[in-house]
Amino acid sequence: MSFRFLKFTLTKCFFILSLLSLELAVPASAQQQGIHQQSTEYEAPTDQLVKEKLEKWRDQKFGMIIHWGLYAVPGIIESWQICSEDWIERDSTIAYEDYKKWYWGLSEDFNPVNFNPEQWASAAKDAGMRYLVFTTKHHDGFNMFDTKETDFKITNGPFKNNPRANVAKYVFDAFRKEGFMIGAYFSKPDWHSEYFWWPKYATPDRNVNYDIRKHAWRWDQYKQFTYNQISELMHDYGSMDILWLDGGWVRPLETVNDEVRAWGAPIPEFSQEVDMPRIAGMAREAQPGLLIVDRTVHGPYENYQTPEQRVPENKIDNPWESCLTLGNNWGYVPNDQFKSSTKVIHSLVEVVAKGGSLLLGVGPKPDGTLPDEAVQRMAEIGKWLDANGDAIYSTRTTEHFQDGSTYFTQGKEGVRYAIACIKEGETVPATVEWVGNAPKRGSKMKLLQNGKVVKWVKDGDKVKVFLPNYVAGSKGTYPALAFSFTVDK
Repeated sequence: MSFRFLKFTLTKCFFILSLLSLELAVPASAQQQGIHQQSTEYEAPTDQLVKEKLEKWRDQKFGMIIHWGLYAVPGIIESWQICSEDWIERDSTIAYEDYKKWYWGLSEDFNPVNFNPEQWASAAKDAGMRYLVFTTKHHDGFNMFDTKETDFKITNGPFKNNPRANVAKYVFDAFRKEGFMIGAYFSKPDWHSEYFWWPKYATPDRNVNYDIRKHAWRWDQYKQFTYNQISELMHDYGSMDILWLDGGWVRPLETVNDEVRAWGAPIPEFSQEVDMPRIAGMAREAQPGLLIVDRTVHGPYENYQTPEQRVPENKIDNPWESCLTLGNNWGYVPNDQFKSSTKVIHSLVEVVAKGGSLLLGVGPKPDGTLPDEAVQRMAEIGKWLDANGDAIYSTRTTEHFQDGSTYFTQGKEGVRYAIACIKEGETVPATVEWVGNAPKRGSKMKLLQNGKVVKWVKDGDKVKVFLPNYVAGSKGTYPALAFSFTVDK
């Protein structure tokens, strides 16, 4: 064994240990800097099949996004640590080029021998989720599907002889069998591709590292590479509902406005467009009605908007989803701190009342199973939705969507719902009160938890609901109480 090889091997082992000891410190910073801001412009689709699919998607309300790749092996933030920008922290004793070699070398270690997509799909169904977005490729360029365009893929490492090596296929199949709408996450930038990060030059930031205007041939190769990979996903992996494109800095130069500049990310002087009209035409020919989510690139290929790691302050009439994580990270990180089921339920209620859907991020472990704590949280969320889902699924907004910690939705048949969120750790009061959305005089109000009628009165502009004894005074049992009633039209 050469001294150079021994030194790199020892450095690699030391670095894995140091990364594991960092726990959440680095990912927390990176999560903030790597966030995609929500575009404020929206262009509604005109294709009738897309419009119909979009309405179907808006009925689902609750989805699961799965980030799983090389980054799960050491348990670090997805991709970003191989990007050389000044907000990213790495071990200062390791040279940047050595770090990239180490990171990409994780493809030799990623062997998820307990890969169990049925467990994922079952846990998601138990949680009340109804659509999936699976990361087929993140910015690091490692493919979780059997692409023919590169050897940097899950089917070319230690997992290659597993009968389920073509991971994406089995994930999509498992969720499809549970009745989920299916979405493929795909990163437009690919930092492993020589046509994006050309080895001839350094890689100073997240963008292409050469001047496209001077090297048009090379960028044309990248556009064809991107087209071919998306074509594989659209033609070889069954029915698709959503093409979820990440990496919004890869975009036509003319779409870079003050809103984009405000992100603070480096912006080159040339266009990094990948020919979305051509990609969309091919994708929708293969998958009629396909929703395309070209994140933050406002225009005809951003069929819904995607605010990340936040819930908008106000109601939004355009189709949108909040992308939030169950833990502090998108992918698996050891000792991650998971949100309580109550917190997630409250976020879901708020998002839906404001007109959106919640896409919750859960990262499988490197062995291919979900963390036990994540599965437990998901089951708790699902238990609440089993009883109260009528106030969430297939609903739309009301003009008066919130009064304090009570939120309002309405069903397509005109039924109105009030959802009173109970603060974590607090005792359920004897009465719940809200202003606005008053029930029709003389009508009955039901508690969705058990379908039983509850007494209510109107006192001035205030609605006062009297809770039954088996509910009032309880603590920790009811994250939120949902009521159904009719209102005067």
